[in-house]
Amino acid sequence: MILVSSCLAGLEVRYNGTHCLNHKIRLLIDQKKALPVCPELLGGFSTPREPAEIIGGDGDDVLDGKAKVIEKSGRDVTDLYITGAYSTLRMAQEYHTTAVVLKEFSPSCGSSMIYNGEFKDKKIPGNGVTTALLKRNGIRVVSEEGLSDLLQEAGY
Repeated sequence: MILVSSCLAGLEVRYNGTHCLNHKIRLLIDQKKALPVCPELLGGFSTPREPAEIIGGDGDDVLDGKAKVIEKSGRDVTDLYITGAYSTLRMAQEYHTTAVVLKEFSPSCGSSMIYNGEFKDKKIPGNGVTTALLKRNGIRVVSEEGLSDLLQEAGY
């Protein structure tokens, strides 16, 4: 069983109430080979919500207390992102998940690139908070680009 970002499964859970449907991921869910997860909803957010970015680093820095997740208006939502990350980790452990496919660029789910914290649509290398926590716990995290390789390795 793999976990996948709910927005990639076609659920309208992104900050702006939209989705990013990936048909392969939707098929995996329909075949009961994947489960959707949204760390931000698990953290206590609703949809829609204000956009947020990591200020002062990436998800690893957030977990280490060196960076924060801030909404565009300036509200610190770091604790909610950390709560969502730990809820996602518990879910991954419960289902014995070895790999997770998450939405790139998100402050929760980015697996190689995130926004730089200036709310100017600029991206930098780094992990989101959930990705950082999952990786620290030995769970492989990939973006949509890594989906085909992941499926091939899993024999799907």
